[in-house]
Amino acid sequence: MIKTVFLILITIFVPPVGVFLVAGCGVDLLINILLTVLGYFPGHIHAFYVEYVYFKRRDEARAGIYEARPAPGVYSERVQRGG
Repeated sequence: MIKTVFLILITIFVPPVGVFLVAGCGVDLLINILLTVLGYFPGHIHAFYVEYVYFKRRDEARAGIYEARPAPGVYSERVQRGG
C-alpha cells in the first residue's frame, strides 16, 4: 500500500519515473518521455494508464485470473503480466 502511494506521488511530479519503476526501460518509457515533453498532461494520462494496467493485471494474477489479450497501448511484457 505504501509503495503504491509513493509511486503515485512520484508519477504526479515526474511521470516518466513512475513508468520506469513499473515498466522498466523500454518502449513505454520512451513514449511517456515524448508525451511529457510534448505536453505535461498527456504524459500523466499515459503514466497512470500504464500503472493502472500493471496493478489490475497484478491483482488478477494473484487471484489466478490471466488475461489472454494484451492491453492496448502497453508494450511492456512486465506490465502485461502484472509484474
